[in-house]
Amino acid sequence: MLKNHEDVSVIDVRENEEVELGKIPSSIHIRLADIPERYEELDRSKQHVVVCRSGRRSVMATEFLQEHGFKAKNMVGGMLKWHGDVE
Repeated sequence: MLKNHEDVSVIDVRENEEVELGKIPSSIHIRLADIPERYEELDRSKQHVVVCRSGRRSVMATEFLQEHGFKAKNMVGGMLKWHGDVE
């Protein structure tokens, strides 16, 4: 369980069309295909929770970020299991 939410960022790796249907408030949208070009935009001091629709794409992004020295966790079940607010 993540304790300090200020030190956590949510990275949404879904496609634009999926995000238009709703995303976790304050999440950062970086499509999975764009992670290799954009990962340096992320704050290395934060814990990152990576989300997609069901969890498959976020696993790939999480592994990529971990291999590049980021603290990253996959949100198991993705947006299909998210019961919180969306914007």
